[in-house]
Formats: sequence, C-alpha cells, structure tokens
Amino acid sequence: MTETATFASTTAQPAQTERIHKYRWYTLVVLCLSLLVIVVDGTIVNVALPTFARDLHAGTTSLQWIVDAYTLTYAALLLLAGALADRYGRHHALTAGLVTFGGGSLLAALTHTTSQLIATRVLMGIGAALIMPATLSILSATFTDSAERTKAIGLWSAVSGLGVAIGPVAGGWLLAHFSWGSIFMVNLPIVAVALVAGRWLIPASRAPKNGPLDVSGALLSVAAFTALTYAIIEAPVYGWLSGATMGLFAAAALLLAAFGIREARSSHPVLPLRVFRDQRFTGSAVTLTVLFFALTGAVFLTTQIYQFVLGYSPLAAGLRALPSAAALAIFSPLGAFIAKRAGVLVPVVLGLLSVAGGLIFFATATAASGYGHYVIAVVAMSAGIGLAMSAATSASMGRLPTEMAGVGSAVNDTTRNMGSVLGVAVFGSIAASVFASRHIASSVGAAAEIARRTGGARGADMLHAAASAFVTGADHAVIAGVVAALFGAVIAARTFSR
Repeated sequence: MTETATFASTTAQPAQTERIHKYRWYTLVVLCLSLLVIVVDGTIVNVALPTFARDLHAGTTSLQWIVDAYTLTYAALLLLAGALADRYGRHHALTAGLVTFGGGSLLAALTHTTSQLIATRVLMGIGAALIMPATLSILSATFTDSAERTKAIGLWSAVSGLGVAIGPVAGGWLLAHFSWGSIFMVNLPIVAVALVAGRWLIPASRAPKNGPLDVSGALLSVAAFTALTYAIIEAPVYGWLSGATMGLFAAAALLLAAFGIREARSSHPVLPLRVFRDQRFTGSAVTLTVLFFALTGAVFLTTQIYQFVLGYSPLAAGLRALPSAAALAIFSPLGAFIAKRAGVLVPVVLGLLSVAGGLIFFATATAASGYGHYVIAVVAMSAGIGLAMSAATSASMGRLPTEMAGVGSAVNDTTRNMGSVLGVAVFGSIAASVFASRHIASSVGAAAEIARRTGGARGADMLHAAASAFVTGADHAVIAGVVAALFGAVIAARTFSR
C-alpha cells in the first residue's frame, strides 16, 4: 500500500516537510484535542437531561432529540465529510469543523427553548462530522513511518475511548457548580486552542489525485445513513418488530442498496467499495463496531445504575467512571505496542475476550451488588476495548493508500458511530423491556422520583423494587454485548490470522 503522504503546496519544499516531521507529535496533540471535544460532547449532554426537563420544560421526545439530533447529523455526514476532506483539504475540513462546532456550542449555551437547542445540536453534529475523519486522516498522512503511525493511533484511540468515559464526570462537575449552559461553553476554549495551535501545527494535506465529487453518491450516502441511524434510534420507541420499525429499516436498506449501486458505477465514488475486498479492513470495521456497541451500551446502563440504584449524584457517578477511563487510556497504547510486536491478531482477540469476560461478570449483579462489582466489570471491559481498539484502527488505516485516508477515516468513524447508536438502542431496549415486565413505572428514573416523593419506609421499598427490576434488566441487556464480543473474536481470529 502507498505509504507516502501528500501535503498540498509542501511536497516540493524539503524544509517545510522536515518541519512537519519535526513537530509531528505536537500535531498529534492538536488532533487529539480536537477529537476529545466532540467525543465528550456525545456523553456530557446525558447528565444534563433532568436539568433540561426542569428548566426548559422538555418532554420525553424533546429530551431524546436533544441527544439524537447530534448523533443523527454526525452519522449521516461522516462519509461525505471524509470525501470532501480528501478532495479539498483535510486541514480545511478540520478548521471548518472546529469553527462550526464552536459556533454551535455557543448558540446552544444561549438557547431558551428545546427547539432552539435541538437546532444547535444539529449544527454541532455538522462540525463533529467534519472534525472526526479529518483528525485520523491527517494523523495517517503526518506519520509516514508505520511503527510511529501505530503508536500515534494508539494514543488517538485512547483519547477516543477516554472521551466517552469522562463526559459524565465533566458534566456532573459543571452542573454542580454552574448553569446547564456551561456544558456547552466549556467547548469554546478547547476549540480556540485547537484552532490557534492548528494554524501552526496542522500540515496542509489532501489526496494527490481525486476527481470531482460524485454529488449523487454523496446525497445517497447522506440519505442512507440518515435513514439507518434514525431507524436504530426509533426502534426502541416503536418496538423492534413493529410495522413502523420494519418500514424504517426497509427504507434504509433500499437507500443503502441504491448507494452501493451508484458507487459501483461511479468513476469517482464517495466510497470505493473495493476497500471492503480487503478482509483485514472489513474485519477491523466489524471489530470497531462491536467494541463501541459494548462500550456505549455499558456506559448507558452503569450511568443509570450509579444514580438510580446506588444513589450517587451526577458528579459522584461521573467520578466513579474514572477507573474505566483510566483503563482505556492505559491499554490503548499497550494494544498498539503489542500489535507492533506480535501482530494485530493477539491484542484484538484478547481484547474482545476481555470485553466478553467483563460483561459476563456484570451480568451476575443483583440488587445487593455494590460499586465494587460494577467497577471490576467495566474495568475489565474497558481494558479489552483499549487493547483491541487501537490495534484494529491501526490495521484499518494501514490497509489504505494515503489518498484514501479521509474516506478510510470516515468508514472507521461510521462503524464506531453505528456501534454506539446500536449499543444504546439494544442495551436500552432489553433493559427497559425486562424492567417493564417487573415494574409498573415507565422507567427506573420515574420510579426513583415516585419513591422519593413517597418517602419513608414505603418509598424505600418502592425504590428497592425498582432497583431490583432495573438491575435484572441490565443483566439481561449485557448478554447482547457478550454475544457480540464473542462473535467479533471469531471474526477477528479468522481475519487477522491470514
């Protein structure tokens, strides 16, 4: 595969190319900072949902779309953003994304209605879609030595996983000391630092040869991934086997098929389908989907268990997520190191088996289980995710020529995002279904609020019953993660052993 990076206006200037190489690790810091702010935003908002319900009088549907507007926009535009970055400059895409994300954050902090907040979340999603693939493609183009690239991707992966875990911590602390607008305002100084530092440290980079953008393919990609993400998001609402859900998935399948046909016939496709003929690239995509399916599903459940079952405040619950964040930060670079020395197979399979083991232990919880039980489970799972994630990401990007770095990054990020959306939807649906079969309240949060208002011994009994029902639901839900992790391990063993 092609290993040479192409920097617009720099390839004929050895002095500037030398400067890029000299400051490459500082470039990585800027890329990781840009990545961190958008990943944290994906989870920090969840902590503020009760505050939005109180201050903005947001109903259940509005609260759902405050979260999902960001996710849906982000998922729909990733492939298009990666293709645009390759053609017109990855550095331009990163700058445009940071400006858009920062502007959306400022507007979100100043909103007064749920409709305004949802609209600003769409704007932030557009910015995130531009930022995410640009960070990984610039990294791949900057680190031309394969060993250094593997190490850099390990650090990038650590930040990616870390952001998911520290979002609740940051959100809980901010809400404990400031108004809810602070969870958006905190993005502004980070974006400002990334923009200023990036002006000097982010090299100009684009694909050396790329035809005009396939507009029809681009529009079909947006429509297809919008439909698929929307179908996954709404499936728990309508029911997975309902007519509405089946109709949404059928529409998504038709659009994906149309997109695939268009790309196969296009001379300048948004997504060259030939990349999926490479079994290692496809195996990496499956691995990343499984990892983020497990990670976000587990974070979704443990956040509620810590608050509604164990009784921690949002800040205290967030702080108790730090061990899993630390495990991700430690084991992601370790996974990259092992992959460099022993090959991709070892860290990916070991990581997926650790994920399965952690979730199996999670599933043995009872209503009497304390924080110690859950922290052991999520640390084992997070360590496994760290081991496998960086190795799979490195394997994925290493299979592509430099001119496809943006699209390759977008595919990488799309699989992560789809895994995340599925994780919340599937884990949440199973837990809610089991809870509903054992309790009359609509959710564990609603049951906890009723118990609090009731008070006394009766309120305590009601809370215990709700907690027991939710823990049972969570135990059932994580089995889906176990099955997915073991399936991923089998696929990885077959794919990476060749």
